[in-house]
Amino acid sequence: MNNKKGFVNVVVLIIVIAAIAGVGGYFFLNRQALSPEPKPTPNPNENPIPTPVPIEKPEDKKVDNISYIKVESNNPVVVANNKFTFDIYSKLTEKGKNIFFSPLSISSAFAMVYEGALGKTADEIQSVFHFPKDKNILRTSFASINNEINQISNDYKLNIANALWAQKDFPFLDSYFSTIDQYYGGKVTNLDFINKTEEARLTINKWVENKTNDKIKEILSKGVLTPLTRLVLTNAIYFKGQWEKSFDKKLTTEQDFKVNTNTNVKVQMMKRTDKDSVFKYGETNNLQMLEMPYIGNKISMLVLLPKDNDILSLEKSLSVEKMNEWKNILNEKHVDVFLPKFKFDAKYSLPKTLKEMGMPTSFTDKADFSGMDGKKDLSISDVIHQAFVDVNEEGTEAAAATVVVVGVTSVGPGGLSIPVFRADHPFLFVIQDVTNGNILFIGKVENPTL
Repeated sequence: MNNKKGFVNVVVLIIVIAAIAGVGGYFFLNRQALSPEPKPTPNPNENPIPTPVPIEKPEDKKVDNISYIKVESNNPVVVANNKFTFDIYSKLTEKGKNIFFSPLSISSAFAMVYEGALGKTADEIQSVFHFPKDKNILRTSFASINNEINQISNDYKLNIANALWAQKDFPFLDSYFSTIDQYYGGKVTNLDFINKTEEARLTINKWVENKTNDKIKEILSKGVLTPLTRLVLTNAIYFKGQWEKSFDKKLTTEQDFKVNTNTNVKVQMMKRTDKDSVFKYGETNNLQMLEMPYIGNKISMLVLLPKDNDILSLEKSLSVEKMNEWKNILNEKHVDVFLPKFKFDAKYSLPKTLKEMGMPTSFTDKADFSGMDGKKDLSISDVIHQAFVDVNEEGTEAAAATVVVVGVTSVGPGGLSIPVFRADHPFLFVIQDVTNGNILFIGKVENPTL
């Protein structure tokens, strides 16, 4: 479901991603049954709005047993994230509606959830997200991905952060919090969901806003957090970059965009047809594909344009294998580019989707998150993802947030001619890490005016 405001409800896990295109979400863990008198929560931190320490450099890490690796296209977590991208895209897409989300944000949040899951609960999460079964590979890969993303660049802004919000005095396992801190950079802050639910909601919302440059607001609406909430896990990612070859605003004109055979809308169409309009371009019988890099050539946008305005057939063909096949035919050449400006928000409630994808147990009283507190008394009550994207002549800004809420469960369950790339009808776009193909954001523009 999309909307212009882009608000999302909260869950114990919150993942936030922001960029000139942005996304966001969250999930909650609830307690399944009343617990005995609680013991003090490990790692207390009363600062209401913590700033989780990004993994910047190996020498900055307190622990000395992480061996950072160079993240390449065959990295198990990159492969897993890209598979999950197209799996969940097929579930979220709706005819006539724009779509935008950050698969990496959702995967990152659930990697932290997976660390606390056991048995059938863990098996289902692992299967849906395609996580490597070897926890050492999972942890080292995520730590290395975060390390690379958080490297300071003068060319663009790209940051990812994790945080945990725990019910104060609830007896979580110190080993669980230590693992999340060590490998995912997620610091723990104690809140009082039982007696100060609204204060806790505002605190988490403020963290999300800060991490997404104010693009994701009110991710947790009133009523999402309850006195049964015991843990909220959040992930935020933010990107803002300028095109390596920007568009001249003076050349942007109002033109028609064919939403479908019966509907045209007026859009602001950007244009590049000058001698420097050289991009990586490829085409098949049914598809045109254009890659536009951002300054620094670390991040790029791939635009997939069906030739016959058949967006449905393109969506049905999406897979990791197809995407790699299409990227392999890209070659640098002069291209006349026409691309509409667009800006929109998207909001998704994910419990139903994730259950259908194969992980229903996490949302029931049969859930086993004993890796978090040593008991089988926690389950996920909600998962929300929210995103924002803005594409214009200068570049792109994106933001996203995901929240997972965990709480106690209440009673119950190319030829020689110059190619013309005219995106005047629905198309897909991907924001990726050029060096390894990791998909940071993916979206569909059915109507740029929505």
